[in-house]
Amino acid sequence: MKTDTAEMTKEQILQELEQLPKPLLAKVLEFARGLQAEAAKPQVDPEVWQAYLASKREREEVYRRLADS
Repeated sequence: MKTDTAEMTKEQILQELEQLPKPLLAKVLEFARGLQAEAAKPQVDPEVWQAYLASKREREEVYRRLADS
């Protein structure tokens, strides 16, 4: 079912692209590449991020001493 929806969406996008004025195609390509780059970025689990921030706060003095040495 999910694939059917994705295929339908892809087909609709292709239909819209065929009707788009040629000067706008470069903007669409740039936008699509931006989406791909965004999707390729690793996603951080919010719990992991919060644990990291808590650890950083707890060990702030240690990190400061290491940086100063």
